Amino acid sequence: MTNKEKYKQAFSTMHISDEFSLEVKKMTTTNNKPKLNRLVASIAACVLIVGSATAAYATDFCGIQRTIQLWIHGDQTNVTIQFDGNGNYNMDYIDDEGHSKNHGGGGMAIEDDGSERPLTEDELLELITAPDVNYEDNGSVWVYWFDKKIDITDKFENNVCYIKLVNGEETLYMTVKYQNGYATSPDSYPVPSSFN
Repeated sequence: MTNKEKYKQAFSTMHISDEFSLEVKKMTTTNNKPKLNRLVASIAACVLIVGSATAAYATDFCGIQRTIQLWIHGDQTNVTIQFDGNGNYNMDYIDDEGHSKNHGGGGMAIEDDGSERPLTEDELLELITAPDVNYEDNGSVWVYWFDKKIDITDKFENNVCYIKLVNGEETLYMTVKYQNGYATSPDSYPVPSSFN
């Protein structure tokens, strides 16, 4: 039995009483101001349509914005993030020193058939929450991932460093090339020649 048939069967026992329709008829014929009611209803409908169009325009123009908590440099931080629907994001937050910061980015994904598409919100969040390598002015090198802050300055051999990152049940193997990028994998350390 289809849904349509189920609805028909469920509502087939319901009937509108004759008194109800008679009462409605009496109310419409005794109303002395039907033009005014139609005018008010028309104005209300126009306001509703214009208001909806404005809200839809604002949503398209500004994208989707929300406030979430992210780990930034090992500290959990409230971030206002906006996705534009075209594979880009922009986020604002206050750093641990009280300064207002703005950061943005985005990207494209290449499908199996070679076509490109903008990254989705989930893919962008995965990108934002990925481990981060930071080169400090004092010469030290740090890896940040969730609440982890790891000094890897002295772990480079031939300008390459291997780090195993663990966060609860999740494990990432990370290969860092000194000032030349990094790559991660959940299975094994990426080969340095496979990136950059």
